[in-house]
Amino acid sequence: MKVAIVILNWNGVGMLERFMPSVVKYSHGLRFSVLDNEFTTEVVVADNGSTDTSVSFLKENYPDVPLLRFDSNYGFAEGYNKALAQVEADYYVLLNSDVECTPRWIEPVIRIMDSNPRIAVMQPKLMMYDRKDTFEYAGGAGGFIDSYGYPFCRGRLFSTLEKDHGQYDDDSDIFWATGAAMFVRADVWRELGGLDADFFAHMEEIDFCWRVHNAGYRVAYCPQSTLYHVGGGTLPKSNPFKTQLNFRNNLSMLYKNLPDGRRDKVLRMRMLLDRVAAVKFLLEGHLGEYRAVRKAHREFRAWRADLDAKRAVIKPHEVAQVYQGALLIEYYLLRRHTFTELRGRYSR
Repeated sequence: MKVAIVILNWNGVGMLERFMPSVVKYSHGLRFSVLDNEFTTEVVVADNGSTDTSVSFLKENYPDVPLLRFDSNYGFAEGYNKALAQVEADYYVLLNSDVECTPRWIEPVIRIMDSNPRIAVMQPKLMMYDRKDTFEYAGGAGGFIDSYGYPFCRGRLFSTLEKDHGQYDDDSDIFWATGAAMFVRADVWRELGGLDADFFAHMEEIDFCWRVHNAGYRVAYCPQSTLYHVGGGTLPKSNPFKTQLNFRNNLSMLYKNLPDGRRDKVLRMRMLLDRVAAVKFLLEGHLGEYRAVRKAHREFRAWRADLDAKRAVIKPHEVAQVYQGALLIEYYLLRRHTFTELRGRYSR
């Protein structure tokens, strides 16, 4: 059996120079046994139409690492869809180019997944690269969403990051796994059609995990595997295009995946909260961010017919691990800044 670790690169030669040594050392050409199965691993790099020296760097320094080349930047979602369609494996690992790997990080995850076929997606513990005792923003110890679709993690609520004291060292089900280091069963990936290409980037892994839940599978977290992530991606934190993608894709995700009894109510409230955020951007002088939220809402409304068609395929129902509380209230008004301080319940 085979595990394929696939890195999607776009103009990231600096990250490749920095992190490919640990990726190859701890991920490429390995052999290990789990139960009665023998596994091999392979690292694959898919280049999303880079215009820097990424391709020449890989060819010169890692000639034995398979390289897939695309003619343009298809974004995170369609880039991975195109890449994984060309990779034969039993398990895929979507791995960011800015991740430092550690010894034996693959085997503990595969051991859990291979022993339980209902676990379709899993993530390791994700820590900060430059503060290795602190959970990383993009994944921490596994992701969740609240009743209005705001994502958070064990170890990270909004911008508050926790230090790791072993408080999340339990194997546990989560709502979403980070796209920075996401293990996926290849057959489930194909069954669900991969990531939603219309998203381009941002929220696509949360949407995918929600569809995994709606299809009757589980998403889980493995604390025995640890990776270190720089974070930040290819867009700066303050970027109108990133804001547009996040707001548009979050609304689209909610529309596609919420059950009938909750969808319209949640969307009305979420769009109101988005408008409040837009006004806040405007008052702070961030005109580009304000316009991005407005554009996100226009695009969401224009997508409704397509989203209805996707929703018909998904057949949404109530799924576990949705936090039945309002994170904005708990975090900003009640000053609960860690996952363990949250007082709401989870749908079961």
